[in-house]
Amino acid sequence: MTLFAALFSHYRRHPLQLLALAIMIVVATMLWTGVSHLTHQARASFGQSEQAVAERRQVVRSDGQSVAVADFVTLRRAGVCVMPWLEVQRPDAQGRVVGVDGLAASCFAGAGEAAQAWNQPLNGKPFLDIRDAAALTTGPDDRSAELTLLVAEQVTEAALPEGYRLSRFSLGPDTGELGESFLLNLDALGVLVLLITALLLRSVYQLGLAQRRDSFALLHRFGVPPVSVNRLLVLEMALLAGLCVIPGVALGRLLAGLLGSGFGQALDNLFDAPLYAGQEASWLSSVLTMMAVVMVVCLIDLIRPVSRAPVMLLAGQRQSLALAALLLGLALAMVASSLVPVFIAVALVFVGAGLLAPILMSGLAQRLARAAPDPLKRWHFAEFGVLARRLALPLVALQFALAMVLAVQALVTVFEATFDEWLSQRLAADFFVEVPAGADSGPGVDWLAAQPVLAASGDWQRVVRGEAELMMADAASHSETGPGQRVDLLAVAPVGRLLTQWRLQAAADQPWQAFARGEGIMINEQLARRQELAVGETLNLTVADETLSLPVLAIYPDYGRPAGEVLLNAGLLPAAFQPGFESLSINPGDLDMATVVSGLQRVWQVETVTVRNNERIRELADTVFDQTFLLTRAMTVLTLILAAAALLIMGWVFFSTRVWYYRLLAVWGLRDREVAGQMVRLAVSLTIGIAVLALPLGIWLTWVLVHRINPLAFGWSLPMAVYPEFWVELIGLSLLIGLSIAALMRRQLQQPATIPASAGSLSGGDR
Repeated sequence: MTLFAALFSHYRRHPLQLLALAIMIVVATMLWTGVSHLTHQARASFGQSEQAVAERRQVVRSDGQSVAVADFVTLRRAGVCVMPWLEVQRPDAQGRVVGVDGLAASCFAGAGEAAQAWNQPLNGKPFLDIRDAAALTTGPDDRSAELTLLVAEQVTEAALPEGYRLSRFSLGPDTGELGESFLLNLDALGVLVLLITALLLRSVYQLGLAQRRDSFALLHRFGVPPVSVNRLLVLEMALLAGLCVIPGVALGRLLAGLLGSGFGQALDNLFDAPLYAGQEASWLSSVLTMMAVVMVVCLIDLIRPVSRAPVMLLAGQRQSLALAALLLGLALAMVASSLVPVFIAVALVFVGAGLLAPILMSGLAQRLARAAPDPLKRWHFAEFGVLARRLALPLVALQFALAMVLAVQALVTVFEATFDEWLSQRLAADFFVEVPAGADSGPGVDWLAAQPVLAASGDWQRVVRGEAELMMADAASHSETGPGQRVDLLAVAPVGRLLTQWRLQAAADQPWQAFARGEGIMINEQLARRQELAVGETLNLTVADETLSLPVLAIYPDYGRPAGEVLLNAGLLPAAFQPGFESLSINPGDLDMATVVSGLQRVWQVETVTVRNNERIRELADTVFDQTFLLTRAMTVLTLILAAAALLIMGWVFFSTRVWYYRLLAVWGLRDREVAGQMVRLAVSLTIGIAVLALPLGIWLTWVLVHRINPLAFGWSLPMAVYPEFWVELIGLSLLIGLSIAALMRRQLQQPATIPASAGSLSGGDR
């Protein structure tokens, strides 16, 4: 116990250093835990978004009339697993509410505890109990309402009572793969967050060990073997980690809960409990994982045998190793054909950049110091080089954090723009009307074509979905595409503004004009990448046992799903083709939508048709994605705050060992204001310099995320974009960090300090 007390006496003499180390462990644990939980919530949110717009099955009346709440009651009493979705549009700016039934939804979740999770009151916004939502439709205000009866996948047609049938419908395009791509990038960035926190912890702890070297040497002189000291250091770190990790995990969970509350508010109890439950890591696993990380990164030097001398690399060897890792990583990222080599390439590039950053900054400082004619400038550059070497770990961690923030900001902005553009293309029409089951779309198409307003604007189209078989016209050159390969078929006619506004990745001359004439087809990026197809190649497409040989006119981006798809003019469909789903997309313009609905009901001889408002679908999907993007930005901001705080703590501890040295500036004749100015220039130069080095790393990381990881994982790429205005913001933030460090340095200059007996015994003893 006496030995442990003697070893721990360092922290009794320097309690603020112990506090700084404890704060770093707590904050690092909080950040890692928060990031982990936010990623889980983001994954659940994307799953909810996919469920909100994916293809579903509903129960409809066989007589063509609209379903009502009474039909829901009848079906539930018959034992059918059906859930109501009653959308009520309230007047003015109150928005809409959705009526659901928690008890009915329990059959979707399954039995046991999952079912009990659904059995809770629904009193949130926008979700209400079905009875309360139905009551809103009977008030004096004119409130439009639309009821859909969702049915579980296990329900068959035979299970329905007489007078009801099943019908498939889709609220919009599937966004699942787009979300999975985003989450894959988040997982990769989460690993980078863990690396940054490890660097910060190690930097703070290693600085403390450097200041304790004299104490260790004194214990050795009194006969304490190094093995005993190392064991006590392990015990000391285990106790410190245990005391700090537990509150860090609690704070991380609290932080994730606060930032992730938007998901529960957006989708409330309908999806929150069954989707979020069981996805979070247990307390024990979180605590043990972070304790292991803290122990390893802080005490990795003690793992080596005591008798084994540490391997020291010369500056030239470190530079050669860094360049080799950097070049190897860059080359591997370019040629890798799977995800694992890409992630290895990212690790190599970050290792190389991290090793090179302090070397470059120190080497540049030495060159400038030799070239500077003014002695004060020579001192400034020489001291800058010392700081770059001694604060290498926290500086590199700040570089990684800045690069990650830049990449995530660009990634989020690209995802937002891509998602909005893609959703706007697929939901270009204000409404789409489902062709009733068993009805012929021809009379409806003829009726729409006869309307002068729609004929003049061209803002309507028939959309047909189904499957086809694809093979290359030149089978010898593409033998992997054999006959019978199934692809999704999307047929559209007439070709108007709803279609021609699609963005194309590659196209022949005047592709839409040729497409309208039925002279070719278009394919999505997934199919083009998978089969190495290019514009101009001829494909054999078998539709309803009829083969069409058509050239590829264009390749279009198709985010959100992995399947290959062929876009065809609907006029080329054989008469025997049976569509899997058929609808009419309509922008009514000056024509009242009620007139359109009544006209289609008349020509199809049905009492009701299913009409979907695409604006509602877009708002729902945008809300969920905006919440996820908000959480992602929160993750990056927290990482940057941690890196900045670590650099401040390191600067505070490090500069306390050099206060005596900076006071020599006053002995050389500088006034207090001039000494403070030198401190500001040193700190700002340090942080601005590392920010400049972080810019190319962040741009490269953005390129890897959007052009390498996405195509390899999902078969499609995102557009590459950089945002220089955000660079300015990052440099401004680095300036603020530098000014904060300078303020700490100036404060320490006002405190008493003594010259150490051996400057080399302290970290920062270089002159």
